[in-house]
Amino acid sequence: MSPEDESLWVKVRAPEELLRYVVPKGFISVDGVSLTVVNVFPNAFNFMLISYSQEHVVLPRKTVGELVNLEVDMLGKYVARFVEGITHAIRQN
Repeated sequence: MSPEDESLWVKVRAPEELLRYVVPKGFISVDGVSLTVVNVFPNAFNFMLISYSQEHVVLPRKTVGELVNLEVDMLGKYVARFVEGITHAIRQN
């Protein structure tokens, strides 16, 4: 976590199988808080917490390395399943 003015940047490491569903400007839930993803890296993603969110969620009180629950946006899962189905159908022909 790193502060910037009144905001707080948070970077979360995540497994590759989950990161395939994470996209910039997409949504992810971290410990039950729905957030907008800013950047995606090979092994992580980040988001920014505004001062209001810092005061009303538990995330800023977490320590570096502490585990969090991650839930990806359902739309990403649907798109992945759709693309996998098309790829499978093409390989069948």
